Amino acid sequence: MRCPFCGHAESQVKDSRPSEDGAAIRRRRLCPECGGRFTTFERVQLRELTILKRSGRRSPFDREKLVRSVSIATRKRPVDPERVERMINGIVRQLESMGETELPSAAVGEMVMKALKALDDVAYVRYASVYRDFRETSDFAKFLGEEGLSEIAEDEL
Repeated sequence: MRCPFCGHAESQVKDSRPSEDGAAIRRRRLCPECGGRFTTFERVQLRELTILKRSGRRSPFDREKLVRSVSIATRKRPVDPERVERMINGIVRQLESMGETELPSAAVGEMVMKALKALDDVAYVRYASVYRDFRETSDFAKFLGEEGLSEIAEDEL
């Protein structure tokens, strides 16, 4: 594993342990060149997934992009980070087990919205506002009315 600090080609594993409900291996590493310490995670990947964007462009599935978008939606919300991690792991497992190597971005977005709705209503609306490209306050009002979430206070959004 290449050192993220100095770029040295090799590093030593100092500690390995399971993490994320056994879905990954967490490894603490040490660079023999600069002495830098860093952590890596090793996960099982069933197949390479490609996301078909609305524009027709294709891009490889990026778990970290999914993590970033969900963390933005759940920022400053009383949501346990372990529940978020389990939700993301569940979505990735669902995507990998669909049997397809090429998935439309809409399928991923809908899975995330469904999972967020079960996790936190405000995070769900935040994600939906970006995913569905809300432009005006009326878009929020319409969405909240359709979803039966009109009880969410405006100051929470």
